[in-house]
Amino acid sequence: MHQSHQSPAPHAHRDPFVRVRGAREHNLRGVDVDLPRDALTVFTGVSGSGKSSLAFGTLYAEAQRRYFESVAPYARRLIHQIGAPKVDSVTGLPPAVSLEQRRSSPGSRSSVGTVTMLSNSLRMLYSRAGSYPPGAERLDSDAFSPNTAAGACTSCHGLGRIHRTSEELLVPDPALSIRQGAIAAWPGAWQGKNLRDVLEALGHDVDRPWRELPAKEREWILFTEEQPVVTVHPVREADRIQRPYQGTYMSAHRYVMRTFADSKSATLRARAEKFLADSPCPACGGRRLRPEALAVTFAGYGIAALAAMSLSELDGVLAAAPAEGEAARVLSGDLRSRIGPVVELGLGYLSLDRAAPTLSAGELQRLRLATQLRSGLFGVVYVLDEPSAGLHPADTEALLGVLDRLKEAGNTVFVVEHHLDVVRHADWLVDVGPLAGEHGGQVLYSGPPQALAGVAGSATARHLFAERAASRERPVRGSTGSVRLEGVGLHNLRDVTAEFPLGVFTAVTGVSGSGKSTLVGQALAREVGERLAEPEFPVRRLVEVDQKPIGRTPRSNLATYTGLFDVVRRLFTAAPESRARGWKAGRFSFNVAGGRCETCQGEGFVSVELLFLPSTYAPCPECGGARYNAETLQVRYAGLNIAEVLGLTVEAAAGFFEGVPAAARSLRALQDIGLGYLRLGQPATELSGGEAQRIKLATELQRLRRDHTLYLLDEPTTGLHPADVRVLLRQLHGLVDAGHSVVVVEHDMEVVAGADWVIDLGPGGGTDGGRILAAGTPAQVAASGLGRTAPYLARALRDQGAAFGPSGPGPSR
Repeated sequence: MHQSHQSPAPHAHRDPFVRVRGAREHNLRGVDVDLPRDALTVFTGVSGSGKSSLAFGTLYAEAQRRYFESVAPYARRLIHQIGAPKVDSVTGLPPAVSLEQRRSSPGSRSSVGTVTMLSNSLRMLYSRAGSYPPGAERLDSDAFSPNTAAGACTSCHGLGRIHRTSEELLVPDPALSIRQGAIAAWPGAWQGKNLRDVLEALGHDVDRPWRELPAKEREWILFTEEQPVVTVHPVREADRIQRPYQGTYMSAHRYVMRTFADSKSATLRARAEKFLADSPCPACGGRRLRPEALAVTFAGYGIAALAAMSLSELDGVLAAAPAEGEAARVLSGDLRSRIGPVVELGLGYLSLDRAAPTLSAGELQRLRLATQLRSGLFGVVYVLDEPSAGLHPADTEALLGVLDRLKEAGNTVFVVEHHLDVVRHADWLVDVGPLAGEHGGQVLYSGPPQALAGVAGSATARHLFAERAASRERPVRGSTGSVRLEGVGLHNLRDVTAEFPLGVFTAVTGVSGSGKSTLVGQALAREVGERLAEPEFPVRRLVEVDQKPIGRTPRSNLATYTGLFDVVRRLFTAAPESRARGWKAGRFSFNVAGGRCETCQGEGFVSVELLFLPSTYAPCPECGGARYNAETLQVRYAGLNIAEVLGLTVEAAAGFFEGVPAAARSLRALQDIGLGYLRLGQPATELSGGEAQRIKLATELQRLRRDHTLYLLDEPTTGLHPADVRVLLRQLHGLVDAGHSVVVVEHDMEVVAGADWVIDLGPGGGTDGGRILAAGTPAQVAASGLGRTAPYLARALRDQGAAFGPSGPGPSR
């Protein structure tokens, strides 16, 4: 290992380094490394090399363990359940704050305002410095929150929207009689027949077409809150004696609302939702608050109006508001100082009331980062997971400024990152590799960035110090047709007309919030989806590959998602031991009783609830994470039991299943896309958004069809080392060469420079975005000089030595 020991000036009273000895978490191979305190350290390496295992799995986990140790005996007991990181020793480690991308997703009531705590400041401003109607008494800040009993609108409980049924939804075909199933919202089987029999016993005509029943009667049947009980005499069937029983009536509306609110079954809830219309609450007009809170204004605006503005607009309103009194001056100044870092990180287009579940992982992480910047902590370690994810190169410069300020405030900043501009900016670099999975887990270099150049075997060095990337290997492709969108008016897109050429690789660019995902993931996807049935339409299939998780619990994993697990289970079912015991494929599923470990219900983990912290998963004490009971694990295929097969990496499994064509095809697709390091049974909860997206893409590639397919990808290079980006691009360009079309939303200018066609949105985010600034070949967009993408794209083209002129695919006329 190449080790360089230049370090920031040591303090006399303490060791200036965090020293890690013998780290063995995941694929780390007894790593020893020294990291300077009060510096910006960047961890690099190809995907799956072990950099997150070192930064999060070892350093952050150890800081968290020490925190638990210091709080209470109760918490100490939890450490034994969660397990300490596998490391011999870590010295000089301050308390740590983790800003990870795989954090649990926020709930539906969570918003930009609650994540950043900006809502608290705004509520305080209205409570103390708002203009109240004459005679109205001052309200507590709680009264301005839709999430408290004091503030929530009593009609919609602070959600802003209400679910309502209507006769049209409950009875879609009024020509039918009740006996024929006119009331579609009623449950099926016996329960539905019972409600019909009760109605008949109550004297209603169940054989007359619904539309011929009197309006008053229809209203009662569908909407009554009464629940009369009557004696039902079932129609006797020759082979069964059915005794009279007491039946209770429940209206269709009541049944639907109760199922939607209370049912534990997701299927039943989804069915009930079909009979509900979602509309703004009539009492508060969708503003979520009580009338007395909505009547208070500041600078002429109600609190709901300010919460709906973009943060940049809100800052402008606060700056222009006359400071009437000390409270108004202090509170609006505090609010502006909190908004500043959020806008600086390129998120000024977000509004306070924007629901947190609609934010990307990168946006959420940057919001948390902006909040930390304002918190004024010092002497802590910040561990960040790819803070540049989803950032346009122009916004990355602002991010570097924020990281520098955290460091200057006296903190240690550890960043797991692939973006070369962030890597170049580091004070100290830890390069992990050389490859992924079991071929990684070693520290190749630890020291100042410039000395990495001399390290053989470092994939990072090859990209960081390459004078010029290889020049563009192929000319711009010509299109075979196009899809035209006209007058798109979704979110911040205002009357946009866009043309997407087919048979080529198209990149859609623009700063965060400029409308890229809306244009591609919603407008284009919807247009193509609706036209697939047209015989003349050139696209025959649409494949959207997003970054949503492949599952939200440890039950879902790589093998189950790709269908590989079905093949594996069949092989185990055919083993002599299974046949002798009469076991079917279900015995080898960890999702059903029988073969699984019942202590953890086949999850391999048990959830440990922490009173004051997010709950966490710990390995099951019974099966030790194997997921199966001891008897199931006795069956072997080619020497391995089912748990050991799930523990194989994709690369190892490719060798193991070489003679099984159905498995080999799946595994080859995963390897080709650079996922050879993942374990077959790796839980979905451990996969990043980028990994989930590449698994979906590999699943598509293994069932490649000849029909012209349009592939839509949202930032496919997120979380990828430049070396892995090349592997992915080879696959995507291969799809285009095979006659398909690929459209990517992308920030990586090297990818954009290699595209055939570029559509650039902007100029800013939110209300400042939503317009197409330039469309053409990469060279044309770079030469246009319009928008914030052009200069970065021009630089990437120079680096690639692309000597291609302005000709290009252009949408065919």
